[in-house]
Amino acid sequence: LPDEVVRAHGIEVVPLTITFGDEALVDREQLSVDDFWARLLAMKGVPQTAAPSIGAFETAYRKLIAEGATGIVCVNLASALSATMQSAELAARSVTDVPIEVIDSESATIGVGLMAVAAARLAEQGADLATVANAVRSQVARTRLFGALDTLEFLKRGGRVGAAKALLGEVLSVKPCITVRGGKIDEAGKVRTRSKALAWLLAALDEAKDPELLMVFHGLADDAPEFTAKVQERFPDVELITGILGPVVGTHTGPRAI
Repeated sequence: LPDEVVRAHGIEVVPLTITFGDEALVDREQLSVDDFWARLLAMKGVPQTAAPSIGAFETAYRKLIAEGATGIVCVNLASALSATMQSAELAARSVTDVPIEVIDSESATIGVGLMAVAAARLAEQGADLATVANAVRSQVARTRLFGALDTLEFLKRGGRVGAAKALLGEVLSVKPCITVRGGKIDEAGKVRTRSKALAWLLAALDEAKDPELLMVFHGLADDAPEFTAKVQERFPDVELITGILGPVVGTHTGPRAI
C-alpha cells in the first residue's frame, strides 16, 4: 500500500526484511522504495527477503493495544509463499489482552492491500471484530491478482527458474503473465511482446464482475500511466489506488512489472 493510504486508515504494517549481501534492512523503515530500486538496478546479484519475526508481530500487537485497540485483524501474505503468517499466529498466542484474528490472504502485494483497506474502512464505520474478520475472509476468494513481467532475469537470479529457461525466454522475448490464486503463483500465459502482455492484463480485468476496488502497482514501468488510464476507462466509477511495487515483490519481479 502507498504510505499515504496506510496513514489515512491507521493501518499497522509489520514489514519484511531485505538483505543485500551482509546488510539486512527493514522494508520502509530502513529502506525506502526509491532506494531499493536504485540498489537493485545497480547490483549484479539479487537481494534476499525474510519474514518478520514472532517478536515483530508481538511488538505490533502490544503497540495497538496500548493505543486502545479492543481487537485486531491481521491480514497476511499467503502462507504458501512466506513464513509471515506463521509468525503472526505464534505471536497472537502469546498476546491474550484482546482477541486477534489472523487471516491468510492467500495472496500477495496488492491482493493483501485490497483486503487491508477494506478491513480498515469497516472498522472506521464501527463494525465489530467478527464482522471485519468475516468480511476479509469472504474477500479472500473474491480477490484477483494478475501480473505481467518484463523479464525472466530476476526470477532467474533468485533461483525461481533455471538459467536455460530464462535465457530462452530472453532470446524469444517472452513476457511471462502470472496470477496468484489460492496462495500460489501460477503461470497464466506467455506472450512475445510488451504490448501483448499489457493487453493480456486488460483482458483479465475485463472478465472481472463488478469490481469493488482496483489497484495498479508497477516496478518503475514507463508505460504504467498509459496502462492505468486504460484501466480507468474500463471502470470509471470504481476507486483505483496506484503506486510503485516495494522491495519484497520487486526483488522477484524486477523492473517494469505491472
